[in-house]
Formats: sequence, structure tokens, C-alpha cells
Amino acid sequence: MRVLIDTLAPGSDDLADLYAPPRLPWLRVNMVSTLDGAANGESGTSGSINNAADKAVFDALRAQADAIIVGAGTARTEGYRVADVPLVIVSHSGQVPEGLQDAPAGKVLLATCATSPGLAAAQELLGTENVIVAGDTQVDLAAMKAALVGRGLENLLSEGGPHLLRDLLDAGAADELCLTFVPQAIGGVHPRIVMGESIRADLALAVLLEQDGTLLGRWLT
Repeated sequence: MRVLIDTLAPGSDDLADLYAPPRLPWLRVNMVSTLDGAANGESGTSGSINNAADKAVFDALRAQADAIIVGAGTARTEGYRVADVPLVIVSHSGQVPEGLQDAPAGKVLLATCATSPGLAAAQELLGTENVIVAGDTQVDLAAMKAALVGRGLENLLSEGGPHLLRDLLDAGAADELCLTFVPQAIGGVHPRIVMGESIRADLALAVLLEQDGTLLGRWLT
């Protein structure tokens, strides 16, 4: 993998160094896109557009993470299962995806709001200590981040989806966007990496890598 730009760890070509957070706590979001802006392919999942270079960074980021944050809809669509570190499911409705409902205690956390219709059921399913109530009528993502840091989970990785990325940027809770551009154009109608109401978030390019036409970057907020 060629290093084209590196303002954070000059001289290193090791992915662990290239993707090390500059400080803790740190919350980054990892996404993939085609050149024409699609965040998924014909299967409706990101797995239908990613490649070996993207998978290498995906694995490097997961190896560093203390917890993985993902929207409930993305967890269902992508078929998430228990990981080596806690999965934090963000859900306004308080619904735990079916494939994660039998996870060992503490391996799945739920972030929801006080008025969530599924709050009581989620607390019964996961245990009250594994449900983070952040916000009254909407999930307060900054408060969620603070609650996770308070549990000692400081290196936080979000894997989307596009609506959660939009909300993290809007709340000022995301410190970084890791984005892979795969050398494909697929047409059709697909979500972009950011979906929802309009926002403005200015980011600064810190790292840019290339492998076989795939571009992989780190943009800091």
C-alpha cells in the first residue's frame, strides 16, 4: 500500500501506525464508497463493493477499537454478529437486532433515549447496565460518546450507516472519517455515505493511501 499523504505518522508504512488515533478519547467512522458515490452495491450491503485494500484497513481499525458503534438498521442489513469488543447498537426505538439478542452479557450495548418504546424490553434483555440512555426524545450522540468513555472505552469505531454518520457529524461527536474509494462506478440508486437532512461538516485530509487504484483516506473534523 503506497503512502501518498501522511501528516500524522510520517515515515511509517505500517497500518497500525498510519491509523493510530492522535489522542484519546477518539471516535472515528469507517465507510466505503464507489467513485460514483454509492455506499453499497446490488446486495444492499457494503460487502458488495469493498475489496482487499478496504478489508485490510477495516481489520486494522477493528484491531485498535475498544468498542464498535453501529446503527441498528445497518446491524440488521449487514448481519452483524458478536465481535471481540463490545458492539454498541444505536436505536431510537430500542430494538436489539435479532441476531444479537442472545449475545453474552456485556458483548452488546444499546444506546437509546429516555422515551424509547423499547427501553424496558431492552433493559430486560441486555441488563440495565448494558443500556445507555442518552437524551430524552432522540439519542444524544455526544452524551453516548461520553458514557462510553466513562466506561473506559476510549478508542471508538463506528461503522455507520449513512444516517448515523450524518448525525455523528452534526452532533460534533465524530473526530474522524475513514473513507475508502473503490475504483468502481455502478450507477443505479444507492445511499451515499451520508444520508438525512442537510448539514455542513468541514474535514481536513490527514492521510491518503493507494493500492491498485483504491484510495483510502483519513479526514479529521
